[in-house]
Amino acid sequence: MAAPDRVTLFEDIFEISAMNPDGKKFDRVNRLSATGTTFECDLLLDINSEIYSIREGDKITLVLASTLSLDGSPDDHYSYAVGTEEPTLADNYEYVMHGRIFDVTYKKDGVVVIAASFGGLLMRLTGDQRHLNAVQPDM
Repeated sequence: MAAPDRVTLFEDIFEISAMNPDGKKFDRVNRLSATGTTFECDLLLDINSEIYSIREGDKITLVLASTLSLDGSPDDHYSYAVGTEEPTLADNYEYVMHGRIFDVTYKKDGVVVIAASFGGLLMRLTGDQRHLNAVQPDM
């Protein structure tokens, strides 16, 4: 069982600076570009625009977590039961995605680039490795 303090691997508030910065590629997907207000990380994130509406200038909280279980116990990675009696981390947020970290690249000057896929929706998070060191690739 993971320690509860290791459930949240990264958390910051991001301000959306652009929607679809390279043009809209898919009907039901928006790619947002944002900058973290605390750690000044850069974020590119695909979201399902049919179920979650967001605009330039909005602020969102991004949390990368190892599990949705508040006690730190691992998820089965195959299913998520909505409406269970036991509270989860997902209860605190409007939009939740499940995915895999597939690449962590270390650049010059302590910069790290984290790449994740959420069933085809992609995320790239770039920032100082001091703030992102808990995020590791899924094996």
